[in-house]
Amino acid sequence: MAVSALELRPRNAVSLMDAALRLCARSTGVWALTLPGGAAVVAAMLYLAEAVRLGRPLVLPTLALTLAWFLRGVCQGAACHHIQARLLEGQGEPSTWDSLKAALGRLPSLCVAVGYLFVFDGMALLFGLGVAYVVFSSASVGYAAVMQGRGSVLGLYGHCSRLLGPARGTATMVRILMSVQVLVFFNLHIAFNFLLMLARKLLGIDLTFAERFASLDNAPWLLFLVATTFALFEPVRAATATLLLVDGRVRQEGLDLMAAAQQLPTRDSGKPLGPRSAAVLAVALGLGLLVGSPARADEVAPRPPVTSGRDAARRLGQVAQACEGEDTASDPRFERLGSLGPGERGKLDRLVRAVERQAYDNEDCESALAALERGLTQATSTVEAQEKADARVASARARDILARPEFAVAPPRDEETKEPTPPPEPPGWWRRFIDKLGEWLKEFFKRDEAPAPVDVAPPAVTGGAVANVLVVMLVGLTVVVLGVVLMRALRKSRPSHREAGLEVSTLDATTLAGDPAHALSRPPEGWAQLADELAARGEYREAVRSLYLALLSRLHRDGAILYDVTLSNWDYLRQFKGRTEWKPRFRELTLRFDFAWYGNTPVGQSGYQEFRSLTAPMLAAPATLEAAGA
Repeated sequence: MAVSALELRPRNAVSLMDAALRLCARSTGVWALTLPGGAAVVAAMLYLAEAVRLGRPLVLPTLALTLAWFLRGVCQGAACHHIQARLLEGQGEPSTWDSLKAALGRLPSLCVAVGYLFVFDGMALLFGLGVAYVVFSSASVGYAAVMQGRGSVLGLYGHCSRLLGPARGTATMVRILMSVQVLVFFNLHIAFNFLLMLARKLLGIDLTFAERFASLDNAPWLLFLVATTFALFEPVRAATATLLLVDGRVRQEGLDLMAAAQQLPTRDSGKPLGPRSAAVLAVALGLGLLVGSPARADEVAPRPPVTSGRDAARRLGQVAQACEGEDTASDPRFERLGSLGPGERGKLDRLVRAVERQAYDNEDCESALAALERGLTQATSTVEAQEKADARVASARARDILARPEFAVAPPRDEETKEPTPPPEPPGWWRRFIDKLGEWLKEFFKRDEAPAPVDVAPPAVTGGAVANVLVVMLVGLTVVVLGVVLMRALRKSRPSHREAGLEVSTLDATTLAGDPAHALSRPPEGWAQLADELAARGEYREAVRSLYLALLSRLHRDGAILYDVTLSNWDYLRQFKGRTEWKPRFRELTLRFDFAWYGNTPVGQSGYQEFRSLTAPMLAAPATLEAAGA
């Protein structure tokens, strides 16, 4: 749906941003064209970050990011074409396939624009400390300018500045308003953590590692949030760029209209010269300039041709002074010769040659002055006709500009006939929901009307009395059942109080020895010895795992935890019953083990030694005494 002509007026930055957001909310084609490029950039950036973290070669990740960035430029160009067609063509919602074909048709220009804008914005951020990035904001409409197919791509910034015109200040303010992406960044972080909390609280899912990953002190998570925010604002960038070009066009056409109106002729008492009279005068002037006496080429040196009206006035003035004619300074007709256009240069050249030939070659000053007088008279008439023609051209140009849809004036309304008032727009879904909710609450809290009193003799046994008796019986029966259940529970719990703190393991030693992943398959000393052997061979991750299993075995033997293969490491931390000063150390060891074993974090000799020093006090502490007879 095209924008109404009354809506095409100069807008400020806030209005443009609001229009861009509303346009993106109503058009699915913009999202379909921009999200593939944004998703490709997000995936390529995460791939590059993972390669940097693991120390892998960066050739393929860098190539993937470059291709994704070029794909993003093509998607931006297609989205700008889609929005411009939606706004200005007035043919309804354009198809995304047509916009994509238009972008592919300008693929070389878009690729050059991608490289140009990347280098330009990078230099503005690097050398201008961010200030130049805001000041030189005309480059923000680069893709929209390329899709118009005008100007050189290598001079893209100057071309964008010319298209924006007076809207360059608005483009700067729009780039400043784009800092709202910071709020979206933090809102994405809060929303993701809120969803994790709901999954953990309501569904009982253990998302400890996901919560640890989605924290602000994790660099990959920050990079993911930045890239996602950038991708979500891709439709807004395309919409604001197209709207800025439309705003610059409206402002420039308004200024052109003012300039054309200033060139309109002023009203005078004389009758203006018609176009047919001006043409006849120009032909007569051209024929009159051919008058002159022949000269021999072997006796007269060739004279240079006339280069401009001022040159002709200077040379004719020299002839007038040589023939003792009128002073050129007092005759304004010589100054008007400079107003003749390039089309009259040949006629001036013939006039000057004829006058110079009669004055210098033939030494006939009288004929030369007569020819000069006729030429000045005809040139003055031609200048006046040219000014009239330019005024008519300016008037026609002003009428053409005023005839455009964006400058159309609504016809005056007839006072006698009143237009019927349009029917009110139906309320939105939110208004209907609020009204329905208000009606339901009103009905819910409405008091029931008291029934009319009926004079009826009460029966001997009423239904209310029977119901009261049944309720009393049910309550009494429930109390009795609860008392029986409570007494049975107390009888069963008495032996457990006498044997508090005693835990007996019934696992078969042969079964445990066959399971190397079970912490109770070896004593703590055996796991510690295995960890030292693995560290000596350079297998530090496996050594850290062996030390952590030794710690679990020792804590189970001391009764601090109840080891179970179905529990996670953080479940052991939550049920920890050992010494209070050991719990922070146990938490730190669990966190390091999860990052090393499950997070694939590289572990070196220094990391293993730190883990060994943290587990040493807990493994070397004296064991707690077991219950007698255990």
